[in-house]
Amino acid sequence: MTLHTLYVCKSCSAILDHEEADDRAEGNQLLLKLLEAQKNNSIYSTLNIQSVGCLWSCIEKRSCVVSFVCPQKYTYHFVDITQDSATDLLQFSLLYQESQDGYVLPPKLPGTLRSHLLARIPPTPEVIPSQPVDS
Repeated sequence: MTLHTLYVCKSCSAILDHEEADDRAEGNQLLLKLLEAQKNNSIYSTLNIQSVGCLWSCIEKRSCVVSFVCPQKYTYHFVDITQDSATDLLQFSLLYQESQDGYVLPPKLPGTLRSHLLARIPPTPEVIPSQPVDS
């Protein structure tokens, strides 16, 4: 089984003032709790939801950042996600997992996710062992 992971940033950049960083981190933690609450729902049981210290996107004042990652699939990086987007993220996770290469057509992005997509990164190529060079 292929491991699909949704990384949720749990902090904010040190360049933000203390009060603003605390507010954003609290929002990130709430989103994480809402997403993790769905792990009991068997439809989402194959999605690994993991907090990560920093996804380094709030440097541009973009709060609540998440990334969908899976080996040999596109990576999706969403910014300015709110707690209201939890359902949209879970719906996207199903589309992402069903896609062979992780590519989800932009019109199929649920809810407001299309306007919050910062980057879609192509999958890394499979590593091909190098051939020895004849001397």
